[in-house]
Amino acid sequence: MPRPRVRGRDGGEVTLPAVAAFRGRDPLTARVLEQILLGVSTRGYAASLEAGPVGVPSRGTSRSAVSRTLIRRTREQVATQLNRRLDGLDLVALFGDGVVVAGQTVIVLLGITRDGRKEPLGVSVGSTENAAVCTQLLQDLLARGLPIEGRLLCVIDGGKGLRRALQDVFGDVAVIQRCQLHKRRNLQALLPKGRQAYVLAAVRRAYRAASADAARRQLRRLVGWLEDNGHADAAASLREGLEETLTVLKLGLPPRLRRFFATTNAIENLIGTLRHVARNVKRWRNGTMIRRWVGLGVLRAAARFRRIKGHGDLAALATALRPAAAGERAA
Repeated sequence: MPRPRVRGRDGGEVTLPAVAAFRGRDPLTARVLEQILLGVSTRGYAASLEAGPVGVPSRGTSRSAVSRTLIRRTREQVATQLNRRLDGLDLVALFGDGVVVAGQTVIVLLGITRDGRKEPLGVSVGSTENAAVCTQLLQDLLARGLPIEGRLLCVIDGGKGLRRALQDVFGDVAVIQRCQLHKRRNLQALLPKGRQAYVLAAVRRAYRAASADAARRQLRRLVGWLEDNGHADAAASLREGLEETLTVLKLGLPPRLRRFFATTNAIENLIGTLRHVARNVKRWRNGTMIRRWVGLGVLRAAARFRRIKGHGDLAALATALRPAAAGERAA
């Protein structure tokens, strides 16, 4: 269809309302986004379409047209998702982690609602995973209306920036669970290969103990063994943040929830999708572009989210997070 071009009095081109309406219903707009996510480049987009009638020129399939469509569509969707109000969310847990994209550190936050749904909450782009960037992101959640009516289980890796930001913004509301998997990886990196199997098996048994007290005793014995056998760095790593790796045991969670909240696997799966989507970009220009593509990856991951395993037991987590939770006081 011929598209009339109209210019305003200021000299700029004006989009006619009818043309804008047709664009809004254009299935090719959605297809552009889908094809790019599947790995088709903007240059190769035209070749991915079905062949049109012979002699009829195509429009809107050139590299520049596809790029403009992609930018417009992703900007709208990302803004809608990552800037939305959060007043209606009833969170019981929050996962936080970082990923490096184009030399910039991207902090991602994922919430778990009381009925077991995963909710992407926000992303922030900075040069490093420092406390200032993380603090700004957490404050943005509160500014968008995130209700914090009780304590919140916060599952993080060993990054100090996010840990400090949670303490500064949420204070005692944040109940920290350090990722047990990250702790085991850190230990493995500090041990010779001959000692790795023994130490990692001992840590795994401790984390599977019936209570926080039993796990604590086993881990402290392991710290002593490491020190006695000349592995002072590994002993210091295991001792650092030890109590925060046992939070899910202190809360007395059912086994399925304990496994789910003991690591950052839930958000690492999301970050894996971000990396997969970002692979399509060969030339990064600025932080705005990084945020747009990261947001696109978040949307892609969110479309595949399912309720967490063991969501029927989340009432136990909500009960354990109450200030009067006897189980944690005893620990």
